[in-house]
Amino acid sequence: MTWFVGWLSALAAGLFSAHVLQRLCFPYFWIDVFFLLKVVRYGVKLELFKLTSSVRTVLDRFIQQARRIPNKPFVIYDGRVHTYRDIEERSNKLAHVFLDRVRLKKGDCVALLMSNEPDFLCVWFGLAKVGCPVAFLNTNVKSKSLLHCLNCCGAKTLIVGSDLVNCLDGTLTKLLEENIQVWAMKSSSEHTQVHTLLDKVDAASDQPVPAVLRATTSLKTPTLYIFTSGTTGLPKAAVITHLQSLKAAAGLWGYGASKDDIMYIPLPLYHSAASLVGIGGVIELGATCVLKKKFSASQFWNDCRKYDVTIFQYIGELCRYLCNQPKTELDKVHKVRMGVGNGMLQDVWREFHSRFGNIKMCEVYGSTEGNLVFMNHIGKIGSVGRSNFMYRLLFKYDLVKYNMGIEEPVKDEHGFCQRVKRGETGLLLSKVSSISPFFGYAGSKQLTEKKLMRNVFVKGDAYFNTGDLMAEDHEGFIYFKDRVGDTFRWKGENVATTEVTETLGLVDFIQEVNVYGVEIPGHEGKAGMAAMTVRPGLKFDGKKLFEHTMRDLPAYARPLFIRLQEVIELTSTFKQQKYQLVQSGFNPSTISDPLYVLDYEQKSYIPLTHSIYQSIVSGERKL
Repeated sequence: MTWFVGWLSALAAGLFSAHVLQRLCFPYFWIDVFFLLKVVRYGVKLELFKLTSSVRTVLDRFIQQARRIPNKPFVIYDGRVHTYRDIEERSNKLAHVFLDRVRLKKGDCVALLMSNEPDFLCVWFGLAKVGCPVAFLNTNVKSKSLLHCLNCCGAKTLIVGSDLVNCLDGTLTKLLEENIQVWAMKSSSEHTQVHTLLDKVDAASDQPVPAVLRATTSLKTPTLYIFTSGTTGLPKAAVITHLQSLKAAAGLWGYGASKDDIMYIPLPLYHSAASLVGIGGVIELGATCVLKKKFSASQFWNDCRKYDVTIFQYIGELCRYLCNQPKTELDKVHKVRMGVGNGMLQDVWREFHSRFGNIKMCEVYGSTEGNLVFMNHIGKIGSVGRSNFMYRLLFKYDLVKYNMGIEEPVKDEHGFCQRVKRGETGLLLSKVSSISPFFGYAGSKQLTEKKLMRNVFVKGDAYFNTGDLMAEDHEGFIYFKDRVGDTFRWKGENVATTEVTETLGLVDFIQEVNVYGVEIPGHEGKAGMAAMTVRPGLKFDGKKLFEHTMRDLPAYARPLFIRLQEVIELTSTFKQQKYQLVQSGFNPSTISDPLYVLDYEQKSYIPLTHSIYQSIVSGERKL
């Protein structure tokens, strides 16, 4: 008996010691295990879809929820409740119109240009029900980019929201010349060649169209095209397959959201965050979302209290705007328990917690077209995601040394990339495999290939180049450091410097342009700045440049600062030198070149004086 008690005591001591050791050395072990089990569980379900060729899409899940919980609120918009049944029946009506009046066939790609509203979802689902992949267009898109977007995804039909029809005034003739039919979500149209949908929807049947139209046997079938900016200039159509949309739809569930949650979506639906993670996640759970046409910092918390919101979507700028609002005694009076998004800096994160309560912020890292996702399920402030040895077994990624001066990865004597040490900053690469495929871009194998790096560590391997500089600490937390190449982020949008450069190059007095992003204290991302040379015999004209940028560039892509140079410097590989320009910023006290700033009141680019510079860095001047 004595030996048994001794053995039991030893076992208890051993278990206690192991527990203490685990808490000290591996504090997140069990949290990681349970989270990874959820990931594996969902992954197994997707693999079964592949094996059985019986794919249940996000749309199938929505139809299932509409039958299971028809009267449950699905979307609350502008105070009006739309149930699962409401959206299901209206999307059925639209599906009939698309078949009978628009004459769409399964496989036809259709472009969608609409603001946030319930009919965005109805059109999206209606098109999906007749088997049409949908191209989501950025509502800021201009004439040249619009035509490019339609052409690269092969869309011959454009559906436009009622509030955006006038945006086509300068482009409509060209669209018709390209044999693209335009349909508006209106009952009548001033344009005789713009067809109307609403008058036809009322008379259509609300019964389902044949399920065979939406059926698919492969997870790799494209279902959406979502446009993303890149180093090539014009927007690229990222191919979104059923596999990617299903993975994104599981994100909220992975973070612990449930059917009882009410999610606030103030982000544009043409972005993957709002459509795939937000709407897709709500559908997967059978939850409710509050859809906002446009984000409003002054209305945010009132909306959350009014609709009992428990989860909200964000980008880093959004939370900073909330922190910049006047403080009130109601700041912590709400039911919000979780925020899901990306791009929140540490100082904003801490201030947000201090002011609005201990809301769990769930950062997600991943690009629209990328094959790798990091999720900060721990809630570690400043981290964009979490990794560990178990995650690395499933998803192969590496951080490699990168030379910012020449904007290329550092290679060894054999021509292979070199991994960085833990804690060091490196370029994030994700291995392309059957578990992590890369589907690329529509309309251009060249663009797809350009996003890949081959022979990275061994001959024949292939990695997706994220274009992001990251660091991983000794606990496995991932931190975003910077973007490389010719893309930067401003006001929640990716700005392609090549597209801005081409647009500015059309101004008659500009000879050469080099566009890049500069940091501004107190602001997320980087603001656009253009170094340029003036043609001989001509002068810089701030008013003409202002008019040009206002007409041809969306607000987020307009350069805030101009730097006039005698000559545009080049790297040793004959690329425009951006690194030194980015480092020097826009301070007139340290830059001898003439500097100008965008001024909406004077409708011109005006000289950037020291006093204006101080008002910008102090946050007094609105950008």
